[in-house]
Amino acid sequence: MSRRNAEGGAAASTAAVFGEVLKHFREAALLTQEGLARELPCDRSHVARVEAGTRVPQDTFAKRCDELLGTGGVLARLWGRIDWYPQVEHPDWFDRRARMDAEAAAVRAYQTQVMPGLLQTADYATALFARRLAKSDDVAERVRARLSRQQRFYADGGPFYLVVLDEICLRHVVGSPTVMRNQCARLLHVGRLPNIRIQIVPLDRPDIDRPDTSLSLIELPDGHRWVYSESLDRGHFNDDPAIFERHSRTYDVLRADALSAPESSALISDVMERYERHGRARAERGYLDQEQLQRSERRRLHRDSPRYPRHRPRPRQQEP
Repeated sequence: MSRRNAEGGAAASTAAVFGEVLKHFREAALLTQEGLARELPCDRSHVARVEAGTRVPQDTFAKRCDELLGTGGVLARLWGRIDWYPQVEHPDWFDRRARMDAEAAAVRAYQTQVMPGLLQTADYATALFARRLAKSDDVAERVRARLSRQQRFYADGGPFYLVVLDEICLRHVVGSPTVMRNQCARLLHVGRLPNIRIQIVPLDRPDIDRPDTSLSLIELPDGHRWVYSESLDRGHFNDDPAIFERHSRTYDVLRADALSAPESSALISDVMERYERHGRARAERGYLDQEQLQRSERRRLHRDSPRYPRHRPRPRQQEP
């Protein structure tokens, strides 16, 4: 699953090149990693990992850095030349699905609990994998593999991708409010691409007939069509035409009953703003808690410090 998108030459051999260039422009702009993270916005650790070449950024990250640092588009052009995924390995049970994504002409998906892998941000995927995997290296490898599947769908002329999300996907917090805020921003961004449409099934519509599980309807260039679903650490494929048609009809009705793409964008924007407000409130509470702790510590030190008698001059007596 390698991504090749070089323009007029071989792709760069390492993501560290991008990190070095980013660091150069950041320091030239007299910004710290924390300062740049605040402007983007993202976590400082994300900027640090990108500069170290251990985190794969999205193209939107590169474009936003170009704007903030005044690079004239250098980072976006470099991002397009780097082979971010020279070697990725998917879990054995998922490898077949990954190979289908690499050639699919169209994918129609419904997701019940969490964001589909083709739409996840790096931080969202990291938080999700960290729940199940103990080693950070395993988490990083899984995230790289997951992000490698996305690029074909985000590129110009990418496959048709229709996604219906249960509103639970927006409300189910993965990682933190900041991670969820950025994940919502990703949905709004990719939902504007000409080949991608995102619709939401609202929670206050119990009359809508939802499938019992997440599923994908995959159409390959040769006309072969597959129904894909997952259970715990296992993928299920079925190419029976009758079963595909049955699920396809159910999916079409679901799309018709769901919010339209513009209505869904409005709902996503509303949820994103709530996560943003929640994140700011938590940051302010953390600052106040820290300030209160420091004051308490100062008072404790003052109480515990040794006391020395003060010399007070006696009042002068008047002569008779």
